[in-house]
Parts: sequence; structure tokens; C-alpha cells
Amino acid sequence: MVKQARAARTREALVRSAAEIFDRDGFSVASLTAISSLAGVSNGALHFHFASKAALADAVEEEALTRLLGVADAELPPGASRVQFLVDVTFGLTRALSSDVVLRAGFGLSGEACRHRRVDLYGRWYEWVEEAVRQAEAAGELRPEVSAQGVVTSVVAATVGFETLGARDASWLSGAAVNRFWSLLFPALVPADLLADLEAGGTGSLSR
Repeated sequence: MVKQARAARTREALVRSAAEIFDRDGFSVASLTAISSLAGVSNGALHFHFASKAALADAVEEEALTRLLGVADAELPPGASRVQFLVDVTFGLTRALSSDVVLRAGFGLSGEACRHRRVDLYGRWYEWVEEAVRQAEAAGELRPEVSAQGVVTSVVAATVGFETLGARDASWLSGAAVNRFWSLLFPALVPADLLADLEAGGTGSLSR
């Protein structure tokens, strides 16, 4: 049991260190020596857990997916607005991207053209937004003339854009940036009689 616990801690340290190196240097430039050094383990210990850099990247992506689902699978409060819930989750995602290097590195790896992806974080996020918008449309929370698919496209494009730009300038992953996006979108998206009940700045724990 002691050996198993030690092995699990070593693996976690390697995944975390790999995420930091991938986030800083990118997959192509990142070296296994830098990753093992940051984790405080030998190259031999690294290879015991991961056969290659690609295997490490897969592990980072898989852990990032778990963290993405932890944000996206938050429970909708009873009677809550579906649109507000969508807003709050986008705040939760950008907040997590700002603070969680594993999640951030996972998205970065998903965008790397030089490697085969086992996990498609962008695709999973798209699917979540698509379902959230479908529920909002079914609940009558979108203007009749609004294209639900257009909303999905806008939200995914904006949030993925925040993630990409945030790699160079952290202000793109701020609550202010997300607030500006929703403030601009709300009038075109939501019936006038529902606008007063929505908060472009987010509500609840996801946006704080």
C-alpha cells in the first residue's frame, strides 16, 4: 500500500510538472528531462510511469478533461435560468483556465497540430454548450428569431478565444472580459422581459 501511494504521488507530480512545461514551452519543445527535474524524480522514474512524451501529454489531457467536466457538470439550481447557468459556467471555465495549469495545458495540447489527440477538450466543451443552449431554447429563454446554433458558435468561439489569447495576456481570462462579452450578447439573445433577471457578471460560486 505504501509503494502504491508513493507511485500515485509520483505519477501526479509528473502530470502536474508536464502540464507546467507544456503550458510554458509547448509540446514540441518540452523535454522529458525538464519535466522529471521539475517533478523531482529521475528520468528512470518518469519512464516507469510514462513510455513517452506523447503518453504524458495524453495523461495531462485526460486529467484536464476531468477538471473541465468538474466545471461544466455543475448542477443547475432548481428554477434557475438556463441562460444564466450558461453564463455562470463560462465564468467558471475562464476562472479555472486562469488558475489551473493542468486544465490550461490540456486545452493547449488539444490545439497542437503536431500530435494525435486522444481527448478532444474543445469538442467536449462544444457539446456542453450545445446542450445548454438547446435547453435554454426549449425553456423559451431565447428570442424567437435567434438561431440556437448561432448562439453555440458565438459562445464557443468567444470562450475558446479567451483561452487562446489568455496564453499571452492573462486579462483575457478575467471576469471583466467575460462580462463584456455577455453584456454585448444579452440584448440580441434574450427576450426583453427576461433581461432584468440576468447578470452578465455571473452569479453563484462558479463566477466567484
